[in-house]
Amino acid sequence: MGAFDFVKIFRVNKSISIDLGTANILIYDKQRKKIVLNEPSVVARDRKTGKLIAVGREAREMLGKTPDSIQAIKPLQDGVIADIDSTKEMITYFIHKIYGNSLFKPEVMICVPIEVTSVERKALFDAVKGAKKTYIIEEGRAAIIGSGVDISQPEGSMVIDIGGGSTDIAILSLDEIIASKSIRIAGNKFDEDIVKYVKRKYNLLIGDRTAEKIKKELASAIKYQTPDIMEIKGRDLESGIPNTVEVNANEIYEAIEDSLFQIVNSTKEVLEKCPPELAADILDNGIVMTGGGSLIKNFIDMMEQEVGIKVFLSPNPLDSVVLGGGAAFDNKKLLRTLQMKEN
Repeated sequence: MGAFDFVKIFRVNKSISIDLGTANILIYDKQRKKIVLNEPSVVARDRKTGKLIAVGREAREMLGKTPDSIQAIKPLQDGVIADIDSTKEMITYFIHKIYGNSLFKPEVMICVPIEVTSVERKALFDAVKGAKKTYIIEEGRAAIIGSGVDISQPEGSMVIDIGGGSTDIAILSLDEIIASKSIRIAGNKFDEDIVKYVKRKYNLLIGDRTAEKIKKELASAIKYQTPDIMEIKGRDLESGIPNTVEVNANEIYEAIEDSLFQIVNSTKEVLEKCPPELAADILDNGIVMTGGGSLIKNFIDMMEQEVGIKVFLSPNPLDSVVLGGGAAFDNKKLLRTLQMKEN
């Protein structure tokens, strides 16, 4: 399936927010006031013809299982576009899936990591060519808005947004980012840590999807006296045949411990850049944690203990970025500060 022409599809005023994540792409329709799409950021194509075979959930099922003639890829890596053509086709496919052949030309809000480069920003603008207006908002800023925090006040607020490809940490006041840091350590890095640990300790090779399942069921930011156990399957590297082993939650803590503390240490670095008056506000208001990585068991308690400030989980940690992107359309002052391209 080839790309559709956005100019032909978009003819009616509409505002949509896109959280173009490494793991999932979410689309929020401001007029409908709901998330209209939540699909894996994966495409599968025929290697010979280049034709798209599957997109989203169907393509994700093919990861690690395709014959040589089919390539299943993630067009986004570490929160930014790695394959611009596949990203364009993926976005266009999903827009057509939601709206069919309806003729509308929307305003689009794209949510990106805080430290995305100018080259990456241009690629993102190109990915939604044909929109009436395209805005780019930092994921940290969108996440805290989507968590219900009013950042337009002269008061310090802080967010830690742990997505699939990157973690964004930011202090905000009067709609602006005062201090921030973006690191390429997040949910996908936890998965990689688990793959490497199982390979090193058990000589067992597991896939990314198995690692993700282990993370969701066992990962914790503390050790337990009686840790939960999980049976996992993979390929034995010595015999080359399938094998089964048991892993426990404490082993998974050991696997991801370094990555967890890199997020903690980056949070401390951002706090060190905070002006004194805003620091006092953050002590009073606490820190908001959001994104899929914030759901690691006991991570909020660990963060609170390490930084000495109250930490809260966002009311909607998986959706806060795309919801905040949608809410940003109502803040005209904020819109004026965002990078925008008009077609």
